[in-house]
Amino acid sequence: MKTRSLLFCGILLWSCSSPGPETIATLLESAPNIQGKSEYLDSPYVTAGDRLYMVGHQDGSFPELGWHIQGEMGGIWNHPIKLMDGFEAAVKWEDFSTTLDKAERFTNFPMANSHTFQIPQKEVTVERWQVVPDGEQGLVVQFILKNNGATTQSFDFEFTGHTDLRPTWLGERTQMIDAQDTGVFEEAVQGWVIKDNNNPWVACFSADTTPSSRSEARTKYKGLGTAHRLSYSIELSANALTHLNFYIAGSYTGREDALSTLARLKKDPTAMVQDKARRYETLAHQSRLTIPDKQMEQAFEWLKYNCDWLVRTVPEIGSGIGAGIPDYPWWFGVDSEYALQGYTAIGQKKAVYSTIALLDSVSNAVNGNGKIIHEMSTNGTVFNPGNINETPQFATLLWSVYQWTGDREFLEKYFPTVQKGLQWLMEANDADGNGFPEGFGMMEIHGLDSEMIDVAAYSQKGFADAAQMASALGKEGLANEYTAMAATLKENINAQFWSEDFGSYADFIGTDEQALHLIEDAIVRADTLDKPWAIEEMEATRKFILQNPSREPRPFVLHHNWVVNTPMEVGIADSAKALKALETAKRFVNPFGVFVTGIDRDESAGSDEGAYKAPPIFTYTGAVMTLPTGVQARAENNYGRPNDALNYLERMTRSFSYALPGSMYEVSPDFGMMVQAWNIYSYAYPIIQQFFGVQPNAADKTIVIRPQMPDKWEEAALENVAIGDNTISIFYSRKGGALAIRVTQSNPEWELVLEGPSGEVVKGKGEGIQFTDALK
Repeated sequence: MKTRSLLFCGILLWSCSSPGPETIATLLESAPNIQGKSEYLDSPYVTAGDRLYMVGHQDGSFPELGWHIQGEMGGIWNHPIKLMDGFEAAVKWEDFSTTLDKAERFTNFPMANSHTFQIPQKEVTVERWQVVPDGEQGLVVQFILKNNGATTQSFDFEFTGHTDLRPTWLGERTQMIDAQDTGVFEEAVQGWVIKDNNNPWVACFSADTTPSSRSEARTKYKGLGTAHRLSYSIELSANALTHLNFYIAGSYTGREDALSTLARLKKDPTAMVQDKARRYETLAHQSRLTIPDKQMEQAFEWLKYNCDWLVRTVPEIGSGIGAGIPDYPWWFGVDSEYALQGYTAIGQKKAVYSTIALLDSVSNAVNGNGKIIHEMSTNGTVFNPGNINETPQFATLLWSVYQWTGDREFLEKYFPTVQKGLQWLMEANDADGNGFPEGFGMMEIHGLDSEMIDVAAYSQKGFADAAQMASALGKEGLANEYTAMAATLKENINAQFWSEDFGSYADFIGTDEQALHLIEDAIVRADTLDKPWAIEEMEATRKFILQNPSREPRPFVLHHNWVVNTPMEVGIADSAKALKALETAKRFVNPFGVFVTGIDRDESAGSDEGAYKAPPIFTYTGAVMTLPTGVQARAENNYGRPNDALNYLERMTRSFSYALPGSMYEVSPDFGMMVQAWNIYSYAYPIIQQFFGVQPNAADKTIVIRPQMPDKWEEAALENVAIGDNTISIFYSRKGGALAIRVTQSNPEWELVLEGPSGEVVKGKGEGIQFTDALK
């Protein structure tokens, strides 16, 4: 895998031009890029934009893919509608023709991608580039044609657009009913304009030159779409190159909107590419990490780009981050509640604020009681009004953002939702009055809706964070009430959820009847997966329950789900219990990270090496995910074990660029979503707030830096971290028998507090502070 790294002197301009035709390739010649693997050319990529995005395969084809809308999650989407299933390009000589859908190379850039096709029979190379400009309902597709031979080449270039104007998931709930598409060639744009017969939905495409011919074509995709073709006569001198730009645009509101976008794209595509490149330079500059592990350093850089890829804007509804591409491009509560803590730490504040505003407004409109929604499609339909954990986790997200921004108006705006939500949490969901809300948390396993460990842990954290918000707003009575609730929950979680026999917190507290039903289902699952150790363990648990029945609910360890580690993630586990549980958790990892459900572990469990072989059909059963792995890294750091935390990050990093160059799949290493929002939480929190120890208090213009570096990182730097109206950089060195830590800041009025490893404290304002000490 070839890579080109990004080096800064201030900010390095990616979009510098070089002599020759001004192509996307020359505009981005200095940009970071990663070349994909040949064995993954038949897997997905995304060309991302906030209004529109395109999903195809790295080989240049557009197969029907995805399961949320079966076979429809690829192609070109302008939510809440799809525009196209894809397009085909072909080159035709009198004696030879080929379709450009078998690229020999795919290269990913932060804000573009390219496919390279070789035509050895004619000594011609074709590169296909594509970019979605910011804020536009359209994209630019550029073909660069190179004649590598000694004679002139004359051929036809055909571009066939497969349009499929159809609604997003749950469109029928808002009367979005698909109808047949019909297209007409319009002389004014020298291209095709296609409309859904019963809706205002429109797609259009054309090139920057007049076609030699045009025709209707037969679409190869299912649905009510259609296909139309544009042809161009090309004459290419020996050893020469030329390029041909195509522009694709669309609208869910009407023809005028779509054609307006098309006109803007055609007017100055170069400026649009340069503008986006400059914005991505800024993303790279923020929270810039330099560490010995260059693979992890690169992964961290590209995760910042991944975060931007997921911003989904539908102006009539709002803007916010989607959960993942291709099957979860819409908005989620809990995914955002994890991810936005990472977005804040890497300086992507706009996405943080807009997503929170969207979740808050829709939750209040749908629920009205402070409960936070779980999942909402881009047409405004809420599929799931919320799982229990999402409401307290919203409080934690808001407090985290406030610590970084010090924005009191933000806190005042959203605290009423927190207050209502916590009241609903306990009054509507704690039937037995024991302080543990009942209902579904992170584990979407049928029957796991009693008193779940993650719901309990996140509720405790939610009350603790709400107490600090209340205090900041001068509501001391409420702060005391929340503090007392948090203290009680912490004590009861440690007393009632802990299982000394398993060295773990329980999956849930429930009745014997609930546990026995779950055991039966889990035995079937383990038997199907050929996990005899799990069957033996659960049969022993069933035998114990039957021989020692209880009329009262009690804790059970059945699935070894990753959520049993949430008390360590939020830092409320007693130290002795935490250390046992952290060691127990190491039994449920593979070379890429933590199993979602521990009873699914395979022969690679507990190892950091081993071969990987993908199963023939995707399933979440047996999955190893980045979120549980990141949770475990945070948990290890909470109990002073940065080397163990780094081990989890190293496991996750093995899946970076594994299938899609520049990205990390939801399910490690190559399952599920090819881009996933919560990945940034799994990296940014352990690295920025724990390894570098950044503890912001923007409201008081104070930043505590309490590093706990892993041994492997003898030198490390974190630069341009935005906190309130300040920006800090941290430089760490542990070499030659000496420890040196230097912190600089852009706003000299802030106070910096640097804590050394043995409790030493250095404080100061001004341009920065530093600490040095001889290592013992």
